[in-house]
Amino acid sequence: MNKTLVIGLPFLLVIFLISCEKKYQSPGTYENDLFAQERQEGKAYIMNRDECFDGSELVLASSDVKLADSSKGRGKSFYLYKVKSGEVLKTVRDSTVDMPMMFLSQYKLKIKNTDSMYVYLKKLEGYRFIAKDRNLKYQWLKAAPVYSVKADK
Repeated sequence: MNKTLVIGLPFLLVIFLISCEKKYQSPGTYENDLFAQERQEGKAYIMNRDECFDGSELVLASSDVKLADSSKGRGKSFYLYKVKSGEVLKTVRDSTVDMPMMFLSQYKLKIKNTDSMYVYLKKLEGYRFIAKDRNLKYQWLKAAPVYSVKADK
């Protein structure tokens, strides 16, 4: 009996210590989020028409915007769009805009083929190699949705 007690007692003690859950080792239990009211995960800011127009360097109204190419599945995704024709509503950098032209967008635009839309563009930042290869000067204004021209009238 003494022999089994000497062997069994440390074994039971080790099992008891391992099975005890220590809550202080899991930091999620004692975490206090001070900014829970201010955090809005999953909600992106969407600009209205006036903010988009003011924040853009080039604004076009066009019904000939088509997806030309994309890099989806090959690193960081970006999309190239081609504008075949359109009316220039605002320009800051260039006095003339050559058509057809291409621009880059970091996300896929929800373009309806039947509607004429506003194209809000700003100067291309980064993408040096693709810009040189495809003669890109502009990119889609971040946080600008696709606005239809018909809805504005």
